[in-house]
Amino acid sequence: MAKRRKVANPLALAVLAGLLKEPMHPYELGRRLMESGKSRHIRYNRGSLYMVVEQLRKAGFVTERETVRDTQRPERTVYAITDEGRAELRDWMHESVALPRAEYPQFGVALSLLGALDPAEAAGLLDRRSEALATEADEVRAHVKDAVDHGVAWALLAEEEYRLTLLNAERRFVARLAKSLRHPDHISVPQELLRPVPKRTRQEPDRTYRAGRQPG
Repeated sequence: MAKRRKVANPLALAVLAGLLKEPMHPYELGRRLMESGKSRHIRYNRGSLYMVVEQLRKAGFVTERETVRDTQRPERTVYAITDEGRAELRDWMHESVALPRAEYPQFGVALSLLGALDPAEAAGLLDRRSEALATEADEVRAHVKDAVDHGVAWALLAEEEYRLTLLNAERRFVARLAKSLRHPDHISVPQELLRPVPKRTRQEPDRTYRAGRQPG
């Protein structure tokens, strides 16, 4: 079972990991997230980043190290990770890597309600999804190739390899599902299920008993 955390936003995990390397101010944290490509997997903006840093400070996981004053820029507070923050990072990483967690993606919800669409219509929509998945997979491959060409080790691109694996698996699944929805036998089944069941006006007696026979 997932542990209830003082700061549960995944961005907080990235902040703790970033500060594990060295103290820095939120602006620098955001810049490194962008440069490393982590922003592809963690949704945030400047406001949310500063908010999470403040939440981590209140939780005792980071602390203010110094305030840097520059005549050309507003003063910036440099933060450092605390011993409690290191323990939280380690525990959170152990849980995230070792324990699968239900994430309730929107596509899974749509699949559970697919019966609300006409089979042919659903198949066409799945075709469009397959095309979008192929485009995204190509973008991930290009990103990985560019990173490798610039000397980034494969181990540091594990999240991209994971994403590419999911994209390829989902595309195969979507293709199979679209094909099955176009199969005549599949299309006929929902139509049968949707036909109203005729109501019985009165209960009919069991004819086997009327004839003096026991039901076999």
